[in-house]
Amino acid sequence: MRRAPLVVLVAIIAGMLAPCGAGGQQPAKVPRVGILFAGTPTAAAQFNEAFTQGLRERGYVEGRSITVERRYAGGSGDRINEIAAELVRTSMDVIVTPTDPTIAAVKRQTQSIPIVMVAASDPVGTGFVASLARPGANVTGMSWMAPETSAKRLELLREAVPQLSRVAVLWNPDVRGALLDFKQLEEPARSMGVQLQSIEVSRADDLVRGFSAIIDARAEALMVLSPNPVTFANQGQLVSFAQRHRLPSIYGVHEYVDGGGLMAYGASVRAAYRRAAYFVDRILKGTRPGDLPVEQPTTFELVINAKTAKALGMTIPPSLLSRADRVID
Repeated sequence: MRRAPLVVLVAIIAGMLAPCGAGGQQPAKVPRVGILFAGTPTAAAQFNEAFTQGLRERGYVEGRSITVERRYAGGSGDRINEIAAELVRTSMDVIVTPTDPTIAAVKRQTQSIPIVMVAASDPVGTGFVASLARPGANVTGMSWMAPETSAKRLELLREAVPQLSRVAVLWNPDVRGALLDFKQLEEPARSMGVQLQSIEVSRADDLVRGFSAIIDARAEALMVLSPNPVTFANQGQLVSFAQRHRLPSIYGVHEYVDGGGLMAYGASVRAAYRRAAYFVDRILKGTRPGDLPVEQPTTFELVINAKTAKALGMTIPPSLLSRADRVID
């Protein structure tokens, strides 16, 4: 019986049905990374840019070799929880998220999808990780915990305003590290003869009440502790309030100062988002998040807005200006 034509036909059909690509292999799966921002697209724009830069430095091209799904809660706690559930439901390969409220929301939804923290305040104390050196489980990234910087901010504020006696401190009780930061202020404030006014801000509505309390207490300056997704999402409102009431202000991140705040002392949020790409890359290449040590900031920048100082009728001491890493004229 002649079978050759049939064999040839079967071989042709098999070749047509075989997967494309070198060696007959399936095309590589494009990894999907989700980012949950607590604020708005506008507030997060520069951080998206920094994260994308970090990915490019590691050879990723968004839309080709990696897909990034960005979600924004607009300062709403309810939306944070909804978006966290959505990102987990759509089976992201990695989820990147900045601060304690957003990290906690994602962690409640998954114990398996890797989570990269950008600016956790106290990741061990909150239970996000077992330890900084060996995080364990599915969470790693960066900690923003540096309590000594709060006392440094108070010193800088006092140097800029030598007669300072009353400071309103805005902090978020939902961010565990913020309480530690506030406690770190108490002893140096006593030694300087400065009275601290605690203003808790965990929701956008708290800002209006906080502003009224600041005015009633006749505060002479503002300090905003970071990280706080609520104050950051409303930084324009904060800076405007300080300018309107002629209150010198100091912040934990320089983005406030770029927008008209007086001074900032702290680590760079942009650098943290850029570094987050390193953790994403390692995880996508097979390293378990629990084996990647949590990193902490080692470089802190002093940024001063000289234009704002002039508008407030202040003269920043030359000794302070000379120590600034950047002065905005």
